[in-house]
Amino acid sequence: MNFPIDLSGYKDIKLDLNKSSLSDEQLGQLNKNIQIIRDTIVFFTGVASAKGLGGHTGGAYDIVPEVVIINSLTKVESNKVYPVLFDEAGHRVAIQYVMAVINGYMNPEKLLHYREHGQGLYGHPERDEKNGIFFSSGRLGHMWSYVNGIAIANSDKKIVIFGSDGSQQEGDDSEASRFSVAKNLNINLIIDDNDVTIAGHPSQYLNGYNVQKTLAGHGLKTTVTKDAEDLKSLYGNICSALNENSTCAVINKRKMAVGIEGLEGTCKGHDVIPLDLAIKYLEQKNQKSAVEYLETLKTSKKSYTYKGSSDKYSKNRSEFGKIVCDIIKNDKNIKEKLLIVDSDLEGSCGLDHIRKSCPEIYVSGGIMERNNFSVAAGFGSVKGRQGIFATFSAFLEMLVSEITMARLNDANVLAHFSHAGVDDMADNTCHFGINNCFADNGLSENDNTMLYFPSDVHQLKAVMNKIFWMSGLRFLFSTRSGTPEILDEKGNLFYNKDYEFVPGKDEIIRHGKDIFIVTYGEMLYRCLDAVERLNESGLSVGLINKPTLNVVDEGMMELLTGAKSILFVESQNEKTGVGIRFGTWLLERGYKGKYFHMGTSKLGKGGLFEQIPYQGLDPESIMNEIRGMM
Repeated sequence: MNFPIDLSGYKDIKLDLNKSSLSDEQLGQLNKNIQIIRDTIVFFTGVASAKGLGGHTGGAYDIVPEVVIINSLTKVESNKVYPVLFDEAGHRVAIQYVMAVINGYMNPEKLLHYREHGQGLYGHPERDEKNGIFFSSGRLGHMWSYVNGIAIANSDKKIVIFGSDGSQQEGDDSEASRFSVAKNLNINLIIDDNDVTIAGHPSQYLNGYNVQKTLAGHGLKTTVTKDAEDLKSLYGNICSALNENSTCAVINKRKMAVGIEGLEGTCKGHDVIPLDLAIKYLEQKNQKSAVEYLETLKTSKKSYTYKGSSDKYSKNRSEFGKIVCDIIKNDKNIKEKLLIVDSDLEGSCGLDHIRKSCPEIYVSGGIMERNNFSVAAGFGSVKGRQGIFATFSAFLEMLVSEITMARLNDANVLAHFSHAGVDDMADNTCHFGINNCFADNGLSENDNTMLYFPSDVHQLKAVMNKIFWMSGLRFLFSTRSGTPEILDEKGNLFYNKDYEFVPGKDEIIRHGKDIFIVTYGEMLYRCLDAVERLNESGLSVGLINKPTLNVVDEGMMELLTGAKSILFVESQNEKTGVGIRFGTWLLERGYKGKYFHMGTSKLGKGGLFEQIPYQGLDPESIMNEIRGMM
């Protein structure tokens, strides 16, 4: 099909850095270019929304004016401006894809597959120069230091990096700014200061935080565009900054998703635009073909039926907060005992339930994971008090040093890391939560660090009720996706009201003789499906759940060391996951059978449920592995 938005009206503007004002002709074309790109972003992120793929609209939409200006300058001032649109806010990747189309690297029809599996249009930029993506952004606020190196290697060019008031909260940027100023690097930051992050408004939850004052304090020359939709003012400020031979920043004030009815100025603008709002916006812009296309789309659904589990799914990442509320609801002295520290991901980790129920113990800590974990640890540094911290599992990699410090200070922290593994991870590789065992980095002597990964909502509740007031560091993991209820051989709930969780104890889900599968978390229901189907075919395969990841259950080891073959299945990194430890534990106890390990081993390919089979971790792949072990 032909792309339903006409991009032919977009023309590169012949700009001149020696002229800080725009002619009427230049201004007219700039306005036209901006409208084409903004309409396109609303449209194809709306396509992903309609397909149920998620994504982000507002951030990319916001920075279109400055991106269009810089994109033109990289062409007409190619001897002065480095030709890459670096962005430290990777969720704004939609602007990278549409500019790759504009610059001739991709066909516009490719945009219809944003965030789909196997299409290369991931939720964050991943370097793919053939298709016009020249950097991987990684996680929020992690690009500036990298760009400092680019600037040293290209000292004759001005390097531009797009930032945001959210990304500038990350500690990495403070280090990068000091380095850049000290070395007088030729870098220009263009920052969208829209006062919106995922869970709130920085002006409200970080009183005193000011992007311009922060950067000026590090020594940058700063300019503020009071209304970034005033294109003459915006261009003048950018032009002046690019003519400086030092590190400087242009901070642009605007509302989030300005001009999009229903999203403007709200936190909802950070996420993907709802289908109805996308249609309404495009109708107002007279994009009839785009509207017609959106109206034909439907959400794709999984059709596979898993044996051994129910058809009722729950998201443990959200249930976490509800369970905390139940545990503390009758405690009148809870403010003296408990502190909840959010890192701008409250809705993704379940902390929003606690904020609504118990605001007196809740702190919105902003996008500062290292600080926030240590705040929770500091509060929980004496007996009888604990801090609760939550963020994505991928960000655990940033916290290894803080975890060590918390352990050395005998801190009591219950840390919830959601989005573990790869399931439903359209944000792709940089957001894979696959190195969770990094948290277990203490010395064996007197270490009480514990890692837990419940398999369904009922086990989650049992685990939390047991470990909630325990001392030390407790790490609890959940997935982005929902997981079904685990059933016993009679079709009843395995984790029923009589179930009691015992830390460190492994659990027999299904008995077997030939081979045992050991697993945990969201892989349990997939392995259970494989076991049920294999046993129906005449095999005798047992299934063990290991909800405590870093403790040896000697009783279970005694059973397993007599097995002929063992397969360990997890969605964690096959290099750093539990499986490599488990094999060692078996050898140390005299195991002489076969041992196989399945884990995440490939870079992501986008999509949602497709990530698991792409890694070879779906039930069919597990069954094939078992057959090959026979």
